[in-house]
Amino acid sequence: MEKNQIFITCGTEYKEMTKRILEESGLAEQIGNKAFRIGIKPNMVSPSHPSNGATTHAEVLAGIIEYLQERGFRNLTLMEGSWVGDKTMDAFYACGYDRLCDEYGVVFRDTQKDKSYTADCGGMELHICTSVKDIDFLINVPVLKGHCQTKITCALKNMKGLIPNSEKRRFHSLGLHKPIAHLNMGIRQDFIVVDNICGDLDFEDGGNPVVMNRVLTGRDPVLMDAYVCNLMHYEISDVPYVELAGRLGVGCSELEKADIRACGADTGEQLPKSRKVVELADAVEEVESCSACYGYLIPALDMLKQEGLLEKLHEKIHIGQGFRGKTGELGIGHCTRNFRHHLEGCPPVETEVYKFLKDYIENHQN
Repeated sequence: MEKNQIFITCGTEYKEMTKRILEESGLAEQIGNKAFRIGIKPNMVSPSHPSNGATTHAEVLAGIIEYLQERGFRNLTLMEGSWVGDKTMDAFYACGYDRLCDEYGVVFRDTQKDKSYTADCGGMELHICTSVKDIDFLINVPVLKGHCQTKITCALKNMKGLIPNSEKRRFHSLGLHKPIAHLNMGIRQDFIVVDNICGDLDFEDGGNPVVMNRVLTGRDPVLMDAYVCNLMHYEISDVPYVELAGRLGVGCSELEKADIRACGADTGEQLPKSRKVVELADAVEEVESCSACYGYLIPALDMLKQEGLLEKLHEKIHIGQGFRGKTGELGIGHCTRNFRHHLEGCPPVETEVYKFLKDYIENHQN
């Protein structure tokens, strides 16, 4: 596989189709050394079954592991850390990775429990989990899905699971796009297997899966994310970290240079256009909010909208680290604890947010 190539396959036998596309992509030849320590990095953002549209399917990982073990690669480590507010091991069991690791004899490393080191990432100092230093070849296995703050999340953003929780929080105070781009100067992903089986096109933590039954492979994370922007009907400029990563030299953000190849009859159906997050975000005043906190708020707003309650909300909902020490009317999360009406939690989950806002609309609104 050349650096500018993106391979695509479709089907419903996820393990077998993953093995076939890896064979077409020539992954074994790219790794080369059988003694290499290979890290496999899925998306385990929260304890959500992959059918919910947020986390990497165990069958895709099984396809990768079987493909590698059948070719003599034995030193494999599954590595990931969930978002702030959830425990990685809860996601590990919810995704069925416990059975996967037992069956194939693969080690799992919870990066939330890792120590970290400071790295110069293209002129920006960032803290990275020590697991990254312990591998020779990194296979990134993100889910193609939407994100309430960055519009898309795929190859580049999935590296956030390899930084400590304190750094994840700091990313939001820095503005997500710049540190995501720079992080990929400090962590080199060598190969990408994108799970596009049923990602949620709006919410990072799932809930509205869109079935596509598709897997993509590539070597350039910037080009892959540029292609994902196109698939999700965004301009590359709509997702600033993609262009910035290209300017930093992480990869190529010029989509016209991509060589798209179908492994099979076709490349699947076109993704539907979805802008639910954009509509719901109009009700929110957000400053430096963490992904988990904001990610739980947006689905709660969707529930209120379905009930016809959101249109009755007259106050803006405030959320994020930028409101620490400040006062106001309505806030979500610990950072808004000085607001007149606020929901405690770091983060409060969507059912708590929904009940709190519903009560506010019906009983406390001026």
